[in-house]
Amino acid sequence: MISTPRKIDGVIFDKDGTLFDFHTTWADWTRDLLNHLATSYDVDPGALARAIQFDLAECRFLPTSPLIGATSREGAETLAAAMPGSDADEIEDYMNLSSAGAPLQPAVPLIPFLEGLAARGLKLGLVTNDSDHGARAHLGNAGVLEHFDFVAGYDSGHGSKPGAGPLLAFARQTGLDPARCIMVGDSTHDLMAGRAAGMYTLGVLTGIAETPELAPLADAVLPHIGHIPDWLDR
Repeated sequence: MISTPRKIDGVIFDKDGTLFDFHTTWADWTRDLLNHLATSYDVDPGALARAIQFDLAECRFLPTSPLIGATSREGAETLAAAMPGSDADEIEDYMNLSSAGAPLQPAVPLIPFLEGLAARGLKLGLVTNDSDHGARAHLGNAGVLEHFDFVAGYDSGHGSKPGAGPLLAFARQTGLDPARCIMVGDSTHDLMAGRAAGMYTLGVLTGIAETPELAPLADAVLPHIGHIPDWLDR
């Protein structure tokens, strides 16, 4: 077993923007979602894009988008508010079903990366504000579900980020001290959750947020998750 100089026993990852590049994975899916909803509810797709602060012309999220770090439910409610007569439950169901097949773009080759962390004796967790179903579908599609000791979505019964609940549930299930765990994420929601749980926090730049936003809440900000082994060894 490879030794880890830092006293770290577990690593929790966010999903979107952390394990998977945010823009590459979700920009096209979001554009298609807005066009589908606009046709279904006879509304202007531009109005929906403005509601979630998404640039349709460039097919990119704006840094101020309320969907960054939001739960699926919060995203559905934001869109429903822009479509009089719509049903947030129906929108959420459609989002969850359609997102399961989103074209995932891993930030790094995930199988060797996760195997390398496990070889250090680290327990691995996934905590996302996506649904539990969506999280497991995406990890399964990427061929890495079995590499995680713990998976939680916003609807898994532990709460959602920036609350500490799902992170502490990981620590309880794995029998680890939260102070010897890391929360890795691309948003302030992720890092706030890590701080609240008493964990180390690492920011990554494969999401929307940039270093000045993440740095005040992070022990370090890394270009992507592939730099974690070097950080552990320093």
